[in-house]
Amino acid sequence: MLLKLLSSTSLSLIILVIPTVNVSAQPQPVFSLAQINKLELNNLLLQGQQYVEEENYDQALSTYEQAADIDQNNSQIFSGIGYVQTLRKDYAGATEAYQQAIDLSPNNPKLYYALGFALGSAGENLAAAAAYEKAIALEPDNLQNHFGLGVVLAREQEYDQAISVYQHILTLAPDNEQANKIASHILIKQQRYPEAIALLEKAVQLQPYASDLRLQLAIALLNQGEEMAGLEALELAKKTAPQNHLIYLQTGNILYQQGELARALQEYQWAARLKPDSSPVIEGIGQVYLAQENYSRAIIAFRRLTEVAPKNPLGYHNLGIALNGRNRTKEAISNLNQAVKLYKRNGNQVQANQVMVLIEEID
Repeated sequence: MLLKLLSSTSLSLIILVIPTVNVSAQPQPVFSLAQINKLELNNLLLQGQQYVEEENYDQALSTYEQAADIDQNNSQIFSGIGYVQTLRKDYAGATEAYQQAIDLSPNNPKLYYALGFALGSAGENLAAAAAYEKAIALEPDNLQNHFGLGVVLAREQEYDQAISVYQHILTLAPDNEQANKIASHILIKQQRYPEAIALLEKAVQLQPYASDLRLQLAIALLNQGEEMAGLEALELAKKTAPQNHLIYLQTGNILYQQGELARALQEYQWAARLKPDSSPVIEGIGQVYLAQENYSRAIIAFRRLTEVAPKNPLGYHNLGIALNGRNRTKEAISNLNQAVKLYKRNGNQVQANQVMVLIEEID
């Protein structure tokens, strides 16, 4: 999250009360042009900050631009413009403003961090990485600079470099949950399961109550083929976070894959109590009923899935199969046709073709 780069200034207004008698004898205040400009500038900065707090970003931008007309050498004004442009999601404008601020204050690490955020938000990840690296050089102990660099490197699929960044964060803060989560996620995505497991086992020792890390560990173990260890990790995760529906969902998925349908259904139902509108949970329940040939309950589950996720073709696909299991052919074909449309819309022609073959078999 971007730091607020403009500080508020308090301004005292002095009201001179001039007597009605002997007016000519009273000294009149004389202000230089520089003093007048400074007063106006301070007023504009206060107004700009107020507009930002009111989320009136267009007016805030206009106010800061007026301030820039008065003082072209004030980096805070341009950083304020960059901040407002970022809030307005005008990242090109924010980049330009932050660069102007950096030209005036080239040794301010916060400006480079802000520039990196704007560039990264615009998809200019490599340029953002360069900005974050500059921020790190100026402020090496600020973890946010390293996090910013890791994020844009991961976006560019520079996974080895990204992991190195997060490992460096962990040398600075070994118990940083966010760094452990992101690094392990990247390792799992790259199928580097032994590295992910080693990282996560160390992480859960430092943070035994971090359920997300235990869940990540279970996923890594399961992908490694260590199903028993994975299920044990999930059971431990339940004890640390019994209200986390994802743990029950993952447990249900594993039990379903193992053919333990009754136990899988129990896990999915626990997850549903915690997160009733979760698409994956509803899908899991429906899959179990479908595997048990309990078509009536499968129809209820998959119809619910089409309501919760109307653009998900899988709901209509499985609803069609369940309806066909109850010999409700017309309804089955209607839902399967909807699934075909959605599969095509998603670019999944292979799955669309498979459903069309099923329609021909039913019809």
